[in-house]
Amino acid sequence: MTMPATPAAFADAVVLTGATGSGKSAVALELAEHLGGEIVGLDSMTLYRGLDIGTAKPTAADRTRVPHHLIDVLDPWESGSVAWWLDRAAQACADIRRRGKVPMFVGGTPFYLKALLHGLFEAPPVDPAIRAKWEAEAERVGGAALHAKLAAVDPKAAAKLHPNDMRRVVRALEVFDATGTRLSELQTSWELPPAPIPCVVLDWPREELYRRIDARVLAMLDGGWLDEARALLGLPKPLSAEARQALGYRDLFDFLAYGGNWPDTVATIQTRTRQFAKRQLTWFRSLPGAAWVPATGANLAGRVREAWAKDFG
Repeated sequence: MTMPATPAAFADAVVLTGATGSGKSAVALELAEHLGGEIVGLDSMTLYRGLDIGTAKPTAADRTRVPHHLIDVLDPWESGSVAWWLDRAAQACADIRRRGKVPMFVGGTPFYLKALLHGLFEAPPVDPAIRAKWEAEAERVGGAALHAKLAAVDPKAAAKLHPNDMRRVVRALEVFDATGTRLSELQTSWELPPAPIPCVVLDWPREELYRRIDARVLAMLDGGWLDEARALLGLPKPLSAEARQALGYRDLFDFLAYGGNWPDTVATIQTRTRQFAKRQLTWFRSLPGAAWVPATGANLAGRVREAWAKDFG
């Protein structure tokens, strides 16, 4: 089995991250033009073709302005794991380097960022029968009850996972069931200090960030997000479990399937997006070595550039 790429593959890269709605993409474009950089998506959902509006995917004009990598590389019925992404990110960095450009990781998927900075442990292989058992249990008892089962056998892993993150809760239970060893114990390499890759987090005042998120959800819906969700449901193959997890899409799929009150649906998407941003920020706070740069004020791109240089030269 080929081992996933290690942080050494990204030694000359830089990272710009932050909560959803924090304006990472616009700042990244300016920085890439100044530094001679190319952008690598650090986002688990912009991988998928057709999930454009709801993921705030870089536009065709953005991608003409600055080359982007790992955007629109999977059909929405395909599945992309973090190991798959990490290997392709290493390939993208090597290509960017050969052109004499700077690899710039931009996005806000915490698990991908953790893999980038810490690497991946060698996980046990999937046992289809055991996975099927826990997936059936998830359908039977629901996310909260399944998360409680994980907390009983691996409280450390459970503490790091949201009850709605069914795929990873199932994976942790599956590993314990198959090996008798807690997933958190297998992940000891992730307790090591991160690789010295310059990482900046855009920092907004919480209430202002939430206002931005609410406004962005409305702008996405005005821009045709519901029609995009309808088109995804009409594809010749059903969406993969990974693609269906994209923030907001599940609520739109439910509205299209069952109807309901549209203002309530909009409010639910806004609330869940704010909650997701809060979880992102909590995770970023635990990231050692990251520089937090206030997103308000003048010359944000310049201040991000200075933060990268200050800590890492």
